[in-house]
Order: sequence, then structure tokens, then C-alpha cells
Amino acid sequence: MVKAAQRAGHAARTSVWLEGKAPRGGGSRGGGGQPSGLDRDRITEATVRLLDAEGLAKFSMRRLAAELKVTAMSVYWYVDTKDDLLELALDAAFGEMGLPAADSQEDWRDQLRALAAEYRTLLVRHPWLSPLAGTFLNIGPHSTAFSLAVQRVIRLTGLPAHGQMGAISAVFQFVYGFGTIEGHFIERCAAAGMSQDEYFRQAVSAVTQSPDLSEVVHHSANLMEARGGDTVQEMRERDFTFALETLIAGIEAMVARG
Repeated sequence: MVKAAQRAGHAARTSVWLEGKAPRGGGSRGGGGQPSGLDRDRITEATVRLLDAEGLAKFSMRRLAAELKVTAMSVYWYVDTKDDLLELALDAAFGEMGLPAADSQEDWRDQLRALAAEYRTLLVRHPWLSPLAGTFLNIGPHSTAFSLAVQRVIRLTGLPAHGQMGAISAVFQFVYGFGTIEGHFIERCAAAGMSQDEYFRQAVSAVTQSPDLSEVVHHSANLMEARGGDTVQEMRERDFTFALETLIAGIEAMVARG
């Protein structure tokens, strides 16, 4: 089916990184006459702050301009669209992750654990990141550096080439889902004015009182008791660690199969 943009005679949007709008190293956009005191990096940093504070749904160019104490038109000296700016913010967030050195001699398992932990932390710190990561191509310099680090570590596992992308998907789609749910749960607790443990106890109490869910509650209670942990955070850490170790063991098993 022909897309509306194509019917209108315009090419479908690809990425701010492919359209000559964003230099790979960041910095200001070319051209004279820009409003003084602004540059692309400052605008991107303010975007990340606003997204953290107010969320993706409330973000707008007008709100950003107010944060920067400039007019909305001033921001358009540096970006053409809101999507361009969100894509820049997404890549800036990816730049917060610590990545193993390209020549690291550390065991691949420890490098993989470290990358998984960094990605999870990023998703929790910025709950707006997960929907954007599923929207844009993620080919900015920081996102690309993360992807290359992941690919390099997976090559060290000894997996055949045809299985390496599957292993990457298994590990990092798991982390993406786990970190997304964790981040949204923390947001929900904050919005309710409760700690995670308070919110969890209230939710379990409400579910327990529902006769339609009694069987689910019974089995879940047994699993939670076996898992251990006195707080939501402790239970979550046990789950994440066990799941990640299961995936690592799976990679080892597939390598052993040859």
C-alpha cells in the first residue's frame, strides 16, 4: 500500500542521522543567524531533562522553548521537527552507558552481564526511552557504539555467525522488556505517592480478594516464596540475575552443540 507521504510526493522519513541534519559528533547546526546562547547540545540536554521530568506524552516544542526561555521558532534553527529532536535525545541517552573497551580481555560472560546491566539501568532511568527505541532506527553515534560493543562480545562467545543475531535478540530483547516494565512500575509507584513495596503489597491485597484470580494468586504466592527476597527490589534482582544466567547458559549450550 502506498503511504500518504509517498502519495504526497515526499519520501518517507528515515532518520535525522541520514538526512544531513545531525553531524555524527553532535554540536551546532551549520548556518548563520542562530539565536545566541543556544546550540544543538544544549537543546538536546534540555529535551532529556524534560522527558525525564514530565514524560513523552507531555513533551512539546513549545514546552521545550519555555524551558530554554526562548521562542519555539528559535529551536527550529537547530532541528526541523519534534521527531528529529526526540531522535537526538534518544541517542544522547545511549551515550550514558559505560561500554567495555574494544580490546578488553575480560571474559565474554562478564562483558555481556555488564552490557545487560547498563542497558537495563538506562531503560529504568529514562522510561520514555523504550517507546522511542522502538520507533526510530537507532543509528546515532552512541547507539551504534552500543550495538558494535554487543556484536563484538557475542562474537567472543564462539557461536557460529548464523546464530549470533539470535543470541543478541534473546539477551537484549529480554533486557528491553524487563527494564521497560521495571521503569514503568517505578513511575506508577511515584505517581501514586507510594514506595514500590507499598504499591506491591496493595496490589497483591487487591488481587487476593478477587475470587476469579484465586488460583493465579495461589500459584504465584508459591513461586514468590521459593524465589525469596524481602523487598520488590530484591525479588527483581533475583529474577533478572537468574534470567540472564539462564540465557548465558543457553549460549554456552549452543556453542557446545557446535
